[in-house]
Amino acid sequence: MIVIEREVAVATTPERAFDYLADFRTTEEWDPGTVRTVLVAGAGGEGTTYRNTSRFNGRETELTYVVEEYARPDRIVLRGENRTIVARDTMTFRSEAHITRVTYRAEFRLKGLARLAEPFLRRSFEHLGEEAEEGLRNALGKLAA
Repeated sequence: MIVIEREVAVATTPERAFDYLADFRTTEEWDPGTVRTVLVAGAGGEGTTYRNTSRFNGRETELTYVVEEYARPDRIVLRGENRTIVARDTMTFRSEAHITRVTYRAEFRLKGLARLAEPFLRRSFEHLGEEAEEGLRNALGKLAA
């Protein structure tokens, strides 16, 4: 399994940061790998389903994400899956003085023969995490403005 975890500190409330990221369609604004994210079913809480199309290592892939946990304003967990990968994205929000610390943890478990490529893909996932951290910081920073 490949795990990427990043933390950003932003000058906004946990509620505003949570509400922004809980709408997974915003990945189009901050996740550099996302091509598009479409709401398939639900109203944003547990059970809501999204279809996410991403570009990774020059290829487009589509995952169906389901909100597994929705605990406003503390934590949201989504699980994405297709035939070659299972992704679990966990976002936590912690108030600290006049800032909010947002921790984004992404776990990627490759399936079948794709697991053999995991050691070779680790660096690409790390790079994606670095870009997503910058995107998160920029997007959440606009909430404070």
